[in-house]
Amino acid sequence: MDYLEFKIKCLEQFREILIAELSMIGFNSFLETEEGIDAYTLESDFDRTAFDEVMDQYKVDAEITLEEGIMPKVNWNEEWEKNYDPIAVDDLVYVRASFHPSKPEFKHEIVINPKMSFGTGHHATTFQMLRNQGQIDHQGKRVLDVGSGTGILAVMAHLLGASEVEAFDIDDWCVDNGNENFDLNGLTTRMELGTIREVNPKGEFDIVLANINKNVLLDEMNIYGDLLKNDGFLLLSGFYTQDIEDLNECATPLGLELIAQQSKDNWAALILQKKA
Repeated sequence: MDYLEFKIKCLEQFREILIAELSMIGFNSFLETEEGIDAYTLESDFDRTAFDEVMDQYKVDAEITLEEGIMPKVNWNEEWEKNYDPIAVDDLVYVRASFHPSKPEFKHEIVINPKMSFGTGHHATTFQMLRNQGQIDHQGKRVLDVGSGTGILAVMAHLLGASEVEAFDIDDWCVDNGNENFDLNGLTTRMELGTIREVNPKGEFDIVLANINKNVLLDEMNIYGDLLKNDGFLLLSGFYTQDIEDLNECATPLGLELIAQQSKDNWAALILQKKA
C-alpha cells in the first residue's frame, strides 16, 4: 500500500501546528526538514477536502508552498538517520535510534528505528504518554497498547516490568516496524494488524494505552472500559486540551474516573482509573 507524500515548505513557527492539524485528519508520519515538513498518509486514509481546508487556513500566515507525490514502500532508515534526533523524557527514558550512542544515566532506554511509523516520542502526545506511564506501576501487570505505531509505548511497558504486553495497529507498515522495534528492545510479543474490534483482545487488562485521535477514542471508549480490571488504568492522548471535557463526559458513565491530566503544546494526556 503506497503513501501519499506532501512536501510542505512553511515558516518554522508553524511546523508543530501543521503536524498537529494534519495528524487530526489521518496523517501518521512526519519528517521535519530545513524548509518545513514532509507529511505522509496512506492513500486509503487521505481526505482531500480536509487537507485543502488545513492548507487554505494557514497558507498565507505560514507562507506555505506544497509539492505532492507518491512514496512507494521503501526502507526509510537512511532518511531517518539524517533527520532523527534522540529525545529525553525527564530522567525516565532516553529514546534513540540504533545509530545513536547509549546514555546509561537514564532509568530506561528505548531504541526506535521509526521508518514511516508514527510515535517516536517527539510528538507531544507520545512524550506525555511515556511520562504518564512512568507514574503507573507496571510491575507484573497485563498491558494493552491500542494503535501502537512504532511500538514505543509497548516497549516502555515492558521496560517498566509488565508481565504481558499486547499491541496492534491498523497499518501494516506500523506492524512491520513495530515488530522490528520489539526485537531491538527484547520483546518477544508480536504486534497484530487490525482495529480493536478486529483483533478482539481478551480482557482483563491492568493498563490500557491509547494514543489515537479524539473520534476513535470516543468510539472505542466503552471497549477500553470493558477490557480493564477494576482499579485498572486507562492512559489517553491524541487530542487537544479543549477536547478533555468531551473525553471525560464519555468516560465517566463507564466508571472511568479522571485522576490526572496534563498538556504540552496544546495536546492533552489523561490518566483515568476504572472504579467498581
